[in-house]
Amino acid sequence: MKELKLLKVAKSYLRQAKARLEDAKDAHIEGNYPYAVRLSQECVELSLKAVLKAVGIEYPKIHDVSDILVEVENRFPEWFRSEIEFLCESSKILVKKRELSLYGGEEAFLAPEEVISKKDAEDATLRADKTYGLCEKLVLEIEKKQG
Repeated sequence: MKELKLLKVAKSYLRQAKARLEDAKDAHIEGNYPYAVRLSQECVELSLKAVLKAVGIEYPKIHDVSDILVEVENRFPEWFRSEIEFLCESSKILVKKRELSLYGGEEAFLAPEEVISKKDAEDATLRADKTYGLCEKLVLEIEKKQG
């Protein structure tokens, strides 16, 4: 019973992650690079929290859960474990850019558009897309085993 509830929450997180991913791609196309980075970070965060929930792991209420992912990597199938380095790196990179994408370089009076580039947005949306895809695949695999 608990597994089904955890899976329901995980799938909800993935729905939220997918919406952010789609909006991030739109923001990137529209040239709103800081917003694309911010939404990509949220997509990655929600996707990783979804897989942690799906395997029954409680995590601290922080943006970057990559350390927890590494600690419990034995809970995941081999194909997913082989991507953990990428997933952790993506989470760390995007969390670092999260504040810049919101506030810019406040101390130097730089707007978000001055510190987040098109290249940043491209990298962020690609990382979010891959992360979401991997996490969705895992949650669907877990759902099949339970159903």
